[in-house]
Amino acid sequence: MKKILSERRLTISAAESCTGGRVSDHITNISGSSAYFLGGVVAYGNQAKIALLGVDEKSLEDHGAVSREVAEEMAVGCRRAFRSDIAVSTTGVAGPTGGTPSKPVGLVWFGVADGDRTITDRVIFSGDRESIKEEASVHALDLVLRFLGEN
Repeated sequence: MKKILSERRLTISAAESCTGGRVSDHITNISGSSAYFLGGVVAYGNQAKIALLGVDEKSLEDHGAVSREVAEEMAVGCRRAFRSDIAVSTTGVAGPTGGTPSKPVGLVWFGVADGDRTITDRVIFSGDRESIKEEASVHALDLVLRFLGEN
């Protein structure tokens, strides 16, 4: 990701819920990431999603925090807040509790937004809380690379 973002002179930011800052951690583990990573926010609770990222309260009421709509709004709001070229978001159920039949433990929604479009992805990971958070973080970065490859 460093190579692509640097070559294209793009910046990125991250809005995380269930991954708790791991996406940002992975990005900043690379030397020189300050050239393209503007920052991240862990918006774990709904109030943080609303206040920091501008997620619509109605979206949270109608669809829940773990939804395509909220992942999309988180990415768009993060991009706006940091004024980055691209933003990535994660929202999900890391477990071991909190799952439902329609939103099981391991379900994570992802969003990636730039100024022109937003994509989302839905994955159900298996394993314990730690592995779900790690796999989701890696998937978020892979999704950014796919998004960049399509542009």
